[in-house]
Amino acid sequence: MDVVGFVAGPDDNGTRLDVRLAAEAEVGSRAKAQRLIDAGLVTVDGRSRPKSHALSAGESVEARLEQPVPPDDPAAGQGVPFEVAYEDEHLLVVDKPAGVVVHPAAGHATGTLSQALATRGTAGGDPLRPGIVHRLDRDTSGLLVVAKSNAVHRALQELIRRRELEREYAALVEGRPARSGTIDAPVGRDRVARKLISTRTDAPREARTHFEIVEELPRTSLLSVRLETGRTHQIRAHMAAIGHPVVGDSAYGGGKSGERLGLTRQFLHSKNLRFRHPVTGALIGCESKLPLDLSRTLGLARGEPVSEGPDGD
Repeated sequence: MDVVGFVAGPDDNGTRLDVRLAAEAEVGSRAKAQRLIDAGLVTVDGRSRPKSHALSAGESVEARLEQPVPPDDPAAGQGVPFEVAYEDEHLLVVDKPAGVVVHPAAGHATGTLSQALATRGTAGGDPLRPGIVHRLDRDTSGLLVVAKSNAVHRALQELIRRRELEREYAALVEGRPARSGTIDAPVGRDRVARKLISTRTDAPREARTHFEIVEELPRTSLLSVRLETGRTHQIRAHMAAIGHPVVGDSAYGGGKSGERLGLTRQFLHSKNLRFRHPVTGALIGCESKLPLDLSRTLGLARGEPVSEGPDGD
């Protein structure tokens, strides 16, 4: 892994960290600079800072660069599991299992879904993640749509921008939230725990999540969750913010319930995807059933004794 470093000069006073880092030849773009910062690979005087951090003269910036693997390298995506829910010459809808990383990132240079899909003609957007329009966390399973051309990639992004690509998730959460509701709370990189997304942020971005209870269980609730926006970790951060973290989500407060129910990842599954085909205009609707590990956890949750406290203590 290469390292790029510089000391901010007088001309850098007040310049955003991502803007100044992008000026380094080895980085080359603001988008790449932001990805490095979000991945925790950039420090200022030895500490992580947000991409909006205003530099001061004398501050020392260091960025660790991972060497990208060409997206068309046939070995890069070899053996990556996935299923196809829909495919034509313009796009495909993929059913991703838990444990699969969607695209190359810090610590995951190979073995990603985008690399595995390169043999199916995916294209558009970032050349290091061709065709990827939206993503799922590594340990979130289910459906996502991938483009096969720049034009279709742009059109799908526009559908997301206009809130016309419907994404519905199944989530098992701790406790009993309201029967239905909307969480309208901007989120961004947490100002202290830089690897987490939260409402406690210096760089808030609009985020809106709709939910309703599908089944009330003794100590948990099965929700249907619909995204209006699609921020990183949005459902996980929003459910934690209202005191009902996703079961099994150790990063956002649901680890104890996951251990109780024998679950080693967050109970979050992208179950329905609906949109108008950007080329044909046909209504595309795909559904993914709960994977076996989540079905097993749901069965255990249904059989739990009623708890008097939030954690059964």
